[in-house]
Amino acid sequence: MKVEKAGKILVVDDNEDLLRAAKIFLKRQFGQVDTESNPGMLPILMVNEQYDVILLDMNFTRDVSSGQEGFYWLDRILELDSSAVVVLITAYGDVNTAVKAIKEGATDFVLKPWENEKLLGTLNAALQLRQSKLEISQLRNQQQQLLQDMDQKFKDIIGQSPAMMKVFETIERVAGTDANVLILGENGTGKELVARAIHRNSRRHKEAFVGVDLGSITSSLFESELFGHKKGSFTDAREDRAGRFEQAHKGTLFLDEVGNLPLPLQAKLLATLQNREVTRVGTNRAIPVNIRLISATNMAIHNMVYDNDFRQDLLYRINTIEITLPPLRERQEDIMPLANHFIAIYSKKYNKEIRKAGEALVKRMQKYSWPGNVRELQHSIERAVIMANRSVLQPEDLFMQKQAMPERQEESINLDHYNIEDVEKILIRKALQKHNGHITRAAEELGLTRSSLYRRLERYGL
Repeated sequence: MKVEKAGKILVVDDNEDLLRAAKIFLKRQFGQVDTESNPGMLPILMVNEQYDVILLDMNFTRDVSSGQEGFYWLDRILELDSSAVVVLITAYGDVNTAVKAIKEGATDFVLKPWENEKLLGTLNAALQLRQSKLEISQLRNQQQQLLQDMDQKFKDIIGQSPAMMKVFETIERVAGTDANVLILGENGTGKELVARAIHRNSRRHKEAFVGVDLGSITSSLFESELFGHKKGSFTDAREDRAGRFEQAHKGTLFLDEVGNLPLPLQAKLLATLQNREVTRVGTNRAIPVNIRLISATNMAIHNMVYDNDFRQDLLYRINTIEITLPPLRERQEDIMPLANHFIAIYSKKYNKEIRKAGEALVKRMQKYSWPGNVRELQHSIERAVIMANRSVLQPEDLFMQKQAMPERQEESINLDHYNIEDVEKILIRKALQKHNGHITRAAEELGLTRSSLYRRLERYGL
């Protein structure tokens, strides 16, 4: 079996004979050896390729002996790639200049004419240093993401209803695999918590969990956010930056609100998932990535495929396993365990002596439909704990804003006191119910385009 040689070497020198000799010798030792006689080509070469070691002459034709041109190109290389490893080529009499260059960022130097074994030893040591720099950079990016991920209010999934038992069972079965998972559910049902639970119980649990809200990324920043960018590739690109795919390398990438992606961006995401590699903005170099993908959406994504608003091939790619989270109104057994969980958390956080919810409040909570699901319950309990002045929560503590927490009742339009947005919201909901959530048919009945209906669904939180 043929062993793949490692290392990408670039040799920059204005001596064509030296370049030929270097290439003949080094190509037997390393995976790729490029040569260049014009140092002015360095910026272009470094954009199109990421070299492990750059072998750079200190003196070029227009600056024969001072080494100043070598210093200039050393600075430019490190400006283009702060983790670049540069080995200088210098004449015997310029050793002091080379030592000065090392203080300014060069890794090592070799004297010319060089001895092949010494050159090879120097380049192998430089190659190991490059790998260490890249690993440290990746660890730094992952650590930064992990620190952000740790700043969460809570991580546990609370539930004892039959519907949640099925969810737990599915998590247990799928977590140990690398299968792509699609989590469906209304806003506030805990899709990200399920994604984190899958990651924590997977073989990748020691690696990074990297989440990204696709619904909040503008089209212009999509590629930079997900795939990273090269310094100077656009106005605000002040430094090299790894995208979310690279940050999640060997770990889990969580794509939230995947249903909000426009079709052109869906095509770019699909290509990345198929090829298992990313290309940073401003470069042509493909970077392999190894990630476990978990996606989530609150939208009727199968209907979107039928309506040509979501690519079917992308859906096949992301939903090897599908988990549907039930809304809180369909698992009333979980309302009080969740409420008690949040009471305990926020009583401790705000230093309040609150023991439980009173019986009257419990009945009221169980009658309420919780359109905002677990997230609404969590925020309501937090407000109640902050405002309460007794040890047992009462109905007036929780339902402080009537419009925020109306009890479940049949929707009707009061023609004596009506608001156009309330009317529109009710009509949209009734049209969706009539057509079983089918967006196209509901839009046709309402006299709207699909995109207009989606915007209204987003606005009203339907």
